[in-house]
Amino acid sequence: MAERSTAAVDVADNSGDDPLTAKADTAATDGVADKQKAADTSAEATEKKAVERQSGEQPSITAPELHSGHKLARRYRLEECVTRLDGFSSWRAVDEKLRRAVGVHLLPADHPRARSVLAAARSSALLGDPRFVQVLDAVEENDLVYVVHEWLPDSTELTTLLAAGPLEPHDAYQLVSQVSQAMAAAHREGLAHLRLTPSAVLRSSTGQYRIRGLAVNAALRGITAERPQRSDTEAIGALLYASLTQRWPYDSDAYGLSGLPKGVGLLPPDQVRAGVHRGLSEIAMRALANDGATASRQEPPCTTPDELAKAVAAMPRVKPPEPEFAAPPEYQRTTYQQGTYGRPQPRPAVTQPVVVPPPPLQSRTGKVLKWTVSALLIAALGLGSWQIADRLLGKDNTTKPTDIAPTVDDEKPEPPKPLTIRSAEEYAPDGLPQNPDGVGNTYDSDSASYWRTKTFVGGPVLAPYKQGVGIVYDLGSEQNVSSASIGLRYSGPNTAITLYAADSLSPSGGLDSMKKIATVETSGSTAKPETTTPVKTRYVLLWMTSVPYSNGDQYFGAGFKQAITNLSFQGTTP
Repeated sequence: MAERSTAAVDVADNSGDDPLTAKADTAATDGVADKQKAADTSAEATEKKAVERQSGEQPSITAPELHSGHKLARRYRLEECVTRLDGFSSWRAVDEKLRRAVGVHLLPADHPRARSVLAAARSSALLGDPRFVQVLDAVEENDLVYVVHEWLPDSTELTTLLAAGPLEPHDAYQLVSQVSQAMAAAHREGLAHLRLTPSAVLRSSTGQYRIRGLAVNAALRGITAERPQRSDTEAIGALLYASLTQRWPYDSDAYGLSGLPKGVGLLPPDQVRAGVHRGLSEIAMRALANDGATASRQEPPCTTPDELAKAVAAMPRVKPPEPEFAAPPEYQRTTYQQGTYGRPQPRPAVTQPVVVPPPPLQSRTGKVLKWTVSALLIAALGLGSWQIADRLLGKDNTTKPTDIAPTVDDEKPEPPKPLTIRSAEEYAPDGLPQNPDGVGNTYDSDSASYWRTKTFVGGPVLAPYKQGVGIVYDLGSEQNVSSASIGLRYSGPNTAITLYAADSLSPSGGLDSMKKIATVETSGSTAKPETTTPVKTRYVLLWMTSVPYSNGDQYFGAGFKQAITNLSFQGTTP
């Protein structure tokens, strides 16, 4: 059951779609409209078959009935059917070639929406944004059209999260921030979702939100919209509203959530549930203004995901809650430890008079002891003074001091000098390098050439979408590395760089297995990480985890990015 709820297959939900991306005139595949369409389709199919029999025409070819164990392309083995709706089906499958779970959408090649599904899947695959569940394959084969995509067993649907209650303000803030930024990037590439429901949003174990079914889910159901950006923005507002209140922002129940009371209109989230974050409540109303809501404090409504992402970025950051530590239980002694195990309870005893001893050293013996100790101390002081005077009077103070030879420790350490870089390679543990051909430009002594990162939409910290970018340098032999001078193309705050000692140009382990040399964070055009204790290594990894925001130029667009022009290492030879 848990695997089905977290899979990257869009489970059919026949309710709650009317208030979202497609109204009754564009989305006739859900709710009551589904039943009416099914009845109309059935009647039309019956009439069509009768006409074909009378005219002698052959009926259209139908896809073979598939079952668990069936293989597609001798590679994808179907395991479990998750959805069967409107001529298509969705499956949990296994990629036997790569030995991993995948999701598969299937429909006949002669299905009226087969061409649009293929086109949507291939366009979505070209986006390559890790914030979306990736399309892995889109094929037409043997009278079948199937789309293969990622399956994320370690992720949880937003529907499941909301079933347990509303999200914490920090989690709701992360949801609207990440989803709006991802959809803004998709719309810049001309892609819309149009079916952005709670079942289409997944949260991974690391807290990252991912969106599944970009363009494909709408194509499977034939959903279109005249203003797709406005539709997706309203859908994000509905997700935020539900996350804050555990209520669906319309007067109908949907996705396991109760709707608002009929006749009261769209109430702000902070009027539906006590304790809702005021800023997030206003953001939700601004996104839902498309459906007639009035934004709080008269802010303009957000009609595109990009406007919504900018509005979220402009509000004060919502901090995560402080961790709560439960107080340890009080220590309880057992009856055995208390000494009463197997014994009768003691009876109250008669109180005996207590003899109070005299204060210390106030008795006769104490007085004698005090005088004895005093006499011994006076004698010791006199003897010590006599010995010191005898030594001072009989000692020759004119002796010449002996020469002290300098020791090895007194010698000054060798000053650092520039180290020669023999070669370098880009380090991309996730398999997605930035600019491999430009690595040599970082140590060619030419300030006009550089190695650059890609332009990121989110930032300045690259995680969780990318843990970092970096280059491994070969110094030719082991050197004592103490510092580095790194020239940067883009100035601005939040450039964070760390140097590690690696084992080769292609390190076999992760960052945890490497020794940190130095780290630095700068806002200028030069970064100078240095350490007081040089590290002996041949290979040095330059690892960048945060980049500044920079405007576009004649070559690259605006966004979070950085480039390295010149680099040099300083140290000594062992």
